[in-house]
Amino acid sequence: MHSGSRRVLYVVACAAPAAADLVRLVDLAQDAGWRVCVITTPMGRRFVDVEALETRTGERIRSDYRMPGEPNELPAADAVVAAPATFNTINKWATGIADTFAVGLLCELMGFGVPIVAAPLLKDALARHRAFEVNVRTLREMGVRVLFDPAAPAHARMPTWKGVMRELHDLVGDL
Repeated sequence: MHSGSRRVLYVVACAAPAAADLVRLVDLAQDAGWRVCVITTPMGRRFVDVEALETRTGERIRSDYRMPGEPNELPAADAVVAAPATFNTINKWATGIADTFAVGLLCELMGFGVPIVAAPLLKDALARHRAFEVNVRTLREMGVRVLFDPAAPAHARMPTWKGVMRELHDLVGDL
């Protein structure tokens, strides 16, 4: 935890349409006093406005593992929002397949006990896949607050960015 300074929020974004509006989540988080660091999956990077996010946060957007000898530019996280989280990321994360920097980081942060809110966004057919259902349950059992209601209409399954921030603040309180 970062006493005396702004809390650090990692936002992990995947390749889903909501990532195109990630600047809105960053603005809400910064308005709430968070220092925001954005991490994307390799494909997720194509969905976000990298330049706008780097300008807003003052932080480089990370998508890849750093090479030996490169400095670790990421400050320690106080909390994480994984949104939008895709079918692929949820399944790999729950089963420990850390083949991207973003998923590896999520796996590691769970091990450190960092509070995490995940908001999946995926197609109906994928939401009905048995692996997804099992892996959402697995993540919840491991302490991740997964914001997914299979009974909700497809267009309303992922909460708004304001809803994601409400859930985050409910989870972390005042830290």
